[in-house]
Amino acid sequence: MNNNSHGFLYTIKKYKVAYAYIAPFYVLFAIFGLYPIVAGFYLGFFRWNGLTGRRFIGIANYISLFTDKLFLKALGNTFFIGIIAHIPILLGGLALAYILNSKLIKGKNIFKTIYFMPMVTSAVAITIIFQNFFGYNYGFLNYLLSFLGIEKINWLGGDGSRIKIAVIVMFAWKWIGWNMVIYLAGMQAISSDIYEAATIDGANNWRMFFSITIPMLKPIIIFTVIQSTIGMFNLFTEPFVLTNSSWTGGANNGGLTLMMYLLNKAPQGGTSYGYASACAYVITLMIILISFFVNTAAKEKD
Repeated sequence: MNNNSHGFLYTIKKYKVAYAYIAPFYVLFAIFGLYPIVAGFYLGFFRWNGLTGRRFIGIANYISLFTDKLFLKALGNTFFIGIIAHIPILLGGLALAYILNSKLIKGKNIFKTIYFMPMVTSAVAITIIFQNFFGYNYGFLNYLLSFLGIEKINWLGGDGSRIKIAVIVMFAWKWIGWNMVIYLAGMQAISSDIYEAATIDGANNWRMFFSITIPMLKPIIIFTVIQSTIGMFNLFTEPFVLTNSSWTGGANNGGLTLMMYLLNKAPQGGTSYGYASACAYVITLMIILISFFVNTAAKEKD
């Protein structure tokens, strides 16, 4: 037995009580975390319906995935919704946080609770409300448009091109409050001495916001971008309920997202478990690549 092995065994023996306490976590993680991850990746190279034997087909599932027009449609919808929605999510969250961080607003806790409510409220309940809001015959939005002499708009039907607008509004409305709370916590952590020094140097509020607040919030902004990107790829409940529980995303697949496409293959809409596993790992790879790109692009140069 070499010295490394002897040292390892000695460490285990010396701290055996500590290892005994943390062992349950690693055992449970190996069973319910690590094993499903490895098994899911392995399953992506097979054709399996969940009942009969598995048949190895190599990368055929991945090839079929990128040649499926419906998958490409879901991919395009997801990126369109996510990119457009990120504009109000980031800017709106920053603006609300900046306003609440100022000394002009009273009752800040009440506003923070109101803005954060969408994040903790049932997504199904919220979606039903928005479904009535965007309704064609009795929707509140069309009711307002009628006062302006504008003809009713079929937001959730027609050719399906406007379904994404409704999903974007819901997605942004949900995440703005979450980002606002995180940005506000970051702003409150910035030392007031920095702002006082900038004030003495003659900097106005806008200059301090872009030269002090934004740079110091940079790590937090990166975190929220990655987090809302993950939320973008997990988008399911909102478009699903808005389109009357349609697995195809409504008219012309206008509201179809990647998560809806995945769950429609297995286990909800079909039994193509190998194909669904391949789709899940493609989505995972996209999240990793986007997270890596965001971190790399935001990295400060020496």
